[in-house]
Amino acid sequence: MRVIDIPQIKKLGVAEKILLIEDLWDSISSDESAIPVPQSHIKELNRRLARHKSTPGKLLSLNELQKRIESRK
Repeated sequence: MRVIDIPQIKKLGVAEKILLIEDLWDSISSDESAIPVPQSHIKELNRRLARHKSTPGKLLSLNELQKRIESRK
């Protein structure tokens, strides 16, 4: 389906279109099971979790990360 298939959408202003998009997204995201997660994403998350569990001390806190970023400026 495209915007040209629903003429009323084309007539909306930008702010109204944004609100419509928000409503559409809310209706989609309310049912997480309807949003498929690619197997590659699951594998990557599992890989990162395993790495964290094996060496949790190597991660930076948010404050440490912000200090590193600020020191590079």
